[in-house]
Amino acid sequence: MTSPTFKSDFLQTLQARGYIHQITHPTELDEAASTSIVSGYIGFDATAPSLHVGSLIQIMMLRRLQQAGHRPVVIMGGGTTKVGDPTGKDASRPHLSDETIQANIASIKTVFEKFLTFGDGPTDALLIDNDEWLSTYGYVQFLRDYGTHFTVNRMLAFDSVRIRLEREEPMTFLEFNYMLMQSVDFLELNRRHNVTLQMGGSDQWGNITSGVDLVRRVDQKSAFGLTTPLLTTASGGKMGKTAQGAIWLNAEQLSPYDYWQFWRNADDADVGRFLRLFTDLPLDEIVALEALEGAGINDAKKALADAATTMLHGAEAATTARAAAESAFEKGQLSADLPTVELPRDEVIGAMIAAVTTKAGLTQSNGEARRLAQGGGLRLNDAPIADGAQLLTEADLTGDGVLKLGAGKKKIVLVRPV
Repeated sequence: MTSPTFKSDFLQTLQARGYIHQITHPTELDEAASTSIVSGYIGFDATAPSLHVGSLIQIMMLRRLQQAGHRPVVIMGGGTTKVGDPTGKDASRPHLSDETIQANIASIKTVFEKFLTFGDGPTDALLIDNDEWLSTYGYVQFLRDYGTHFTVNRMLAFDSVRIRLEREEPMTFLEFNYMLMQSVDFLELNRRHNVTLQMGGSDQWGNITSGVDLVRRVDQKSAFGLTTPLLTTASGGKMGKTAQGAIWLNAEQLSPYDYWQFWRNADDADVGRFLRLFTDLPLDEIVALEALEGAGINDAKKALADAATTMLHGAEAATTARAAAESAFEKGQLSADLPTVELPRDEVIGAMIAAVTTKAGLTQSNGEARRLAQGGGLRLNDAPIADGAQLLTEADLTGDGVLKLGAGKKKIVLVRPV
């Protein structure tokens, strides 16, 4: 099947950059985006103080919407976070207090302000908490008004439910209601703010189409759904998940240096795709960068890291992170901008280097650190360490009073005994 040819700038851009997986009514949406301002939304639950890079493709979709002259709407799930989306989950979410949810929303909001322009204009972004309406419903009213529009047969067929049941993992009635709540979000947004488009990842297709159907059935108004492809790395891993943990978007959870390093360490096969999805670089420039071969691919990776970090943390942070990385990896120098971990002096001096490496977060266990040393991948002050049981001494400290530990080719941390 050939891809459709779109006339709207919005869908043309999404198609050219690889964002589109499925659209419910492509011709209608294309016409609307060509002739009017479309308000589109994506919902984000507030389960942590920060989103991670796995959510970045959705944030970039909202950015593309605004760049094309439309209005992005960010829905923070103050209400739905209390329930928990069962999609892709094997267990129920832990319940968070109202205070924790609101604190998480306040923290997450600062990231959206880096990617979107908020204000009162027709294409300025809105940020809305769905608790604004979800918490006003009485149980009987909610069931009476919306329960008749959903069949259990169809709900059981959705992947988010079916897969959980096939694995014989319990699903609470609370979670089972999540798709109803998300659908009602779309209806409320359509009525309150004329939102006609819901976007999300491909795993949200069932929830999104339910919302589209509800708006069209209850109010007989136009409504559209659009999803992005499931985003994995070339190695098959889940985007944003690494051996060291999630790649958080808030600087409080992950430093700009570590964020820059994440992009710099992208697989060669991912560089072109990531440049299209996660930067504003022109497509012709991206084509030139992804055509680089051999050592030249490192220049493309640095361009990716620079552009992505600049968008989130600013140009100065990107420049500082790049300089620190180049000093550490290419010139073998120390930099004050390298990640620094402070550990009690008695846990460093006289301790095995394997134990310190693990406490510094470079490895998951002492055994992993010892195996790394045996394979030549553990370094102290840029010198290989063959034995992870080697004890550290005062003499190992640099003139700055730190240890420079390296694991593999891409991870460095400074350890400062205190």
